Amino acid sequence: MGERAVKLSEWGDLPPLKKNYPVFKFMGGNLISFFGDQIYLIAIPLMVLSITGSPLSMGIVAALERLPILLQPFAGVLSDRFNRKRLLLFCDLGRCILVGIIGILFINGTLEMWMVYPLVFGIGSLSQIYNTSQFASVPGLVRREDLQAVNSLNSGVFNSAVFLAPGIGGLIISFLNPGYALLVNSISFLVSFLAIASLKMKRNERDSSRASIWGEVREGFEFVLKTKPILYTNLAMVSSVFGTTLFLTLIVFHLKDSVNMNTVMIGWLLSAGGVGAILGAVTSNFFRKWFSYRSILFTASVVGGLSILLFGLMESYFWLAVMNAVGTFCASLMSPCIITIRQTLSPDHLLGRVQATSRLMTWVLMPIAAFLAGILAQAIGTNLTIVLAGAISTLASIPYLHHSLKDQ
Repeated sequence: MGERAVKLSEWGDLPPLKKNYPVFKFMGGNLISFFGDQIYLIAIPLMVLSITGSPLSMGIVAALERLPILLQPFAGVLSDRFNRKRLLLFCDLGRCILVGIIGILFINGTLEMWMVYPLVFGIGSLSQIYNTSQFASVPGLVRREDLQAVNSLNSGVFNSAVFLAPGIGGLIISFLNPGYALLVNSISFLVSFLAIASLKMKRNERDSSRASIWGEVREGFEFVLKTKPILYTNLAMVSSVFGTTLFLTLIVFHLKDSVNMNTVMIGWLLSAGGVGAILGAVTSNFFRKWFSYRSILFTASVVGGLSILLFGLMESYFWLAVMNAVGTFCASLMSPCIITIRQTLSPDHLLGRVQATSRLMTWVLMPIAAFLAGILAQAIGTNLTIVLAGAISTLASIPYLHHSLKDQ
């Protein structure tokens, strides 16, 4: 692969990880933003439940929030064409405003479902652009040899938010209401905005000879298709993400409506999953020293899928918490590996489009899965729907056995 000779950044002029203060500030801003996101994931389903009482409505909301995934190729072009720092700032500010609007309207008792639909679509669109630009920004902040460690740390930061935020969000909601939880989320985006604004970030290199947007989109697809480790991890994740989306769309509704848990118990159960997620992120770099990407990804995918399946069969609070922790451990173990594969094999000028293309390939079925979750839950119940989700996620591990991943 001749293009691999094009490095992600000028590695030599960057400090060692321990002294790389900008990247830690960047991750600190991410922590605040991730923290708010986890509160959002609890607040929105409870708002919809409060307004409609319908799992189908929750499926529609989840589908609309994920529908902007279809715009990923254009998010990749934006990330490669324009200043990534400005894109990050724009997305943080936009989400701050939109989430705050939902929270204020709900507190005032004036929120209706027709208002929720365009607002969550807007939040989802900004999140897609933000996530792609964030991915493409990291290699410009660290040395090549530090990428796996930084991705593991960033995953650990995210999962620390998964651990802490749901419990706190549950307490806020139980004492006040979901609207106040969303105001906390809105403030978190503002804090992230200020953290990123204070950073000096390298501008991405742009090739002025590129004219056609569709040509740039095609270039990203062609690179992914010919780079087998990226291609096969994407193929595995298509089914895995479909199953996981079925599960995640229903988890709060399932615990509230089928298992009859109160809001605080739901929050702490989700927070308990954060413990497993932190452990997975922290140990990912350790496992990588001893095992191939193929071994790590296949094993974690099988175990994670089975944990979802068992979650649908259990009603004990303890075992539900354990299965959730096992699932989040496996997911966070895999995430830094997949991210590092994409970053190390992609030239700088393609980073945004490789990530965007990969997200489109792996997440394209998320809106359908989210909508289908509501339909299936209404038809066969949340338990059987979650069992089906676990079975799909488990079978998704097969493409990880491809030999190209053993060589990485």
